[in-house]
Amino acid sequence: MNEEIKKLNLKAGEYAKVLGKLQDELSGVIVGQKDVSRKVILGLIANGHILIEGVPGLAKTLMISSLARAIDSDFVRLQFTPDLLPADITGTKIYDHEESVFKIEKGPIFSNFVLADEINRAPPKVQSALLEAMQERQVSIHGQTFEMKKPFLVLATQNPIESEGTYNLPEAQVDRFMFKILIGYPSKSEEVEIINRFTGEVSVVIGKVLNSKKILEIQDFCRRVYVDDKIKSYVVEIVDATRNPSDYKLELDGKIDFGASPRASLWLILAAKANALFEGRGYVIPEDVKEVGFEVLRHRIILSYEAEAENISSDDIIKEILDKIKVP
Repeated sequence: MNEEIKKLNLKAGEYAKVLGKLQDELSGVIVGQKDVSRKVILGLIANGHILIEGVPGLAKTLMISSLARAIDSDFVRLQFTPDLLPADITGTKIYDHEESVFKIEKGPIFSNFVLADEINRAPPKVQSALLEAMQERQVSIHGQTFEMKKPFLVLATQNPIESEGTYNLPEAQVDRFMFKILIGYPSKSEEVEIINRFTGEVSVVIGKVLNSKKILEIQDFCRRVYVDDKIKSYVVEIVDATRNPSDYKLELDGKIDFGASPRASLWLILAAKANALFEGRGYVIPEDVKEVGFEVLRHRIILSYEAEAENISSDDIIKEILDKIKVP
């Protein structure tokens, strides 16, 4: 192992301890869901936005608000509703009677952590108001452009079981999310612990573990984590298999209408780097890619009607691809 990798490993080990404390802090509030909290932290250190999907009552909002409280930074919660307007998010120009001039009033999106709660309850026009901020890290208001704060992270939640009063997210916006995380029901023992924790006399207080400066430092280091060319080729083959499954002898013909975009390759590499960092390593191994494959790809594969009719999910397809593509 060369000296550069040794240095990266040493630094990654230091940051991994801090990130472990952050997960422990979240575990003090969130019972179970360790994999979900881990993936949320990976999104944070890879500087990618996150979409969390699950039925009501599974602590989606609590997970995100707890993360924000554990980090000494700005946090805002936006409750998406059908009557919400784009200006309610980004801001607008208002008239100041005292000075007789128009002034820009910035919206709540100008925060470090933005919780877009039940994002699919707002119409597409409102959802698209997030696009520029999520991709370009800036917002244009009446011809003026404003940079977002750093770090800037959009964490959105949506409920998959309701269709009345909801709007499907535009594909362009869905692709802006680094991860789509599915959150499931707790086990029976975990549910007993939830009852004990939230119906007792003692309330849990989240402590500050990190600040914005440290987050930016870790995000910067995340990009320096080493990735071998063989790993890059492995990632490209995984993504290409979603577009041309027959080239890899995958029996998925007619199951996929559209495969993943090149953005999937970028996020697979960055997420794998984040996973390696979380493990205290300064280099990526194939298992890092597999660890984040489902969260990066599941919202980027558009299934055909035939696949939906056969009750085949994007996760089924991803599993088949990961099992089939040769690991370097």
